[in-house]
Amino acid sequence: MSGAMIFVKKEFNISDAKTEVLAGILNLCALVGSLSAGRTSDYIGRRYTIVIASVIFLLGSVVMGYGPSYAVLLVGRCIAGVGVGFALMIAPVYSAEVSSPSTRGFLTSLPEVGISIGILLGYLSNYIFSGLPLRLGWRIMLGIAAIPSFFLAICILRMPESPRWLIMKGRLGEAKEIMHKVSNSPEEAELRLREIKRAIGIDENCDDDSVRIPDSVKSQGEGIWKELLLKPTKSLRWILIAGVGIHFFEHATGIEAVILYSHKIFAKAGVHDHKHQILATCGVGLTKFSFIVLSTILIDRVGRRKLVLTSVSGMIVALTGLGTFLTLAEQSGGKLIWTLVLSIITTYSYVAFFNVGLAPVTWVYTAEIFPLRV
Repeated sequence: MSGAMIFVKKEFNISDAKTEVLAGILNLCALVGSLSAGRTSDYIGRRYTIVIASVIFLLGSVVMGYGPSYAVLLVGRCIAGVGVGFALMIAPVYSAEVSSPSTRGFLTSLPEVGISIGILLGYLSNYIFSGLPLRLGWRIMLGIAAIPSFFLAICILRMPESPRWLIMKGRLGEAKEIMHKVSNSPEEAELRLREIKRAIGIDENCDDDSVRIPDSVKSQGEGIWKELLLKPTKSLRWILIAGVGIHFFEHATGIEAVILYSHKIFAKAGVHDHKHQILATCGVGLTKFSFIVLSTILIDRVGRRKLVLTSVSGMIVALTGLGTFLTLAEQSGGKLIWTLVLSIITTYSYVAFFNVGLAPVTWVYTAEIFPLRV
């Protein structure tokens, strides 16, 4: 959307306020998707929830690619936002539930790697299609996202279902078969199975292929929400604060503003040609991808806490530098080359520090700190 916004604004002759609504409405609609995905995944399973997320995002991409007017484009953006919300909620859950403890940090951070690849490909497609006629170029930029959504919907059906969800449904035989496939050893598989059974309320020594789940266990979901929000224990309250807090501050650091409005940042720094602005945003995508890959290597070796502290410290320095150099560049009218160069460097540095720690650890941390029964 970052590069496409330049051309959308030009074709529809819309104000900055409408452009910002178009960019930000996705996050608002993603909230709706996230709130719906949890209950949906408990009913139909993790895999089929990912299929729903893919189909919704595919539909949103097609509508945006069609986009004959600002209103239709906004509707498409909203639909895509719901799909994003579904995916952002269920992907880390699925990764955490099928992964072995020894590789959980790596695998749970893979959704963030996928996001980085998508952003990089989006920036590259923006640059490639920016040379097309105005009415065609930005529509392809937005509509082409339907292709990976289609393949995800097909390929996820070849993946195993979450063993934890199967046990919640009483399908112990299927869960056991899958658990042995995704664990490092038979002993680890049996240990994980016993832990999940105990957390759900099933006899951990039960070896039946199928069991009837008591109504009291089925209604645990509602009880868990009440326990989380209304009557949490002291330890659970702190876990909830930590989980919600790290997600809040991940977004409050301003990463969406840098990703969505990087072309405006570079314009203010002194890059005035649209194609050069889009090319510079490709550097943002490449930086994000490179450092998120680095973080997947480090996360199980260095530890979560060290990565987050390093990440946040670097982000503070980078944002301070970016604000300073952009102010100097604006005051000079873009004539100082060194402010342009340092603005670009600090933008890339901010994205690098964010993705080496805070971005992947947020998902891994929240998947690990809550008890299995929650």
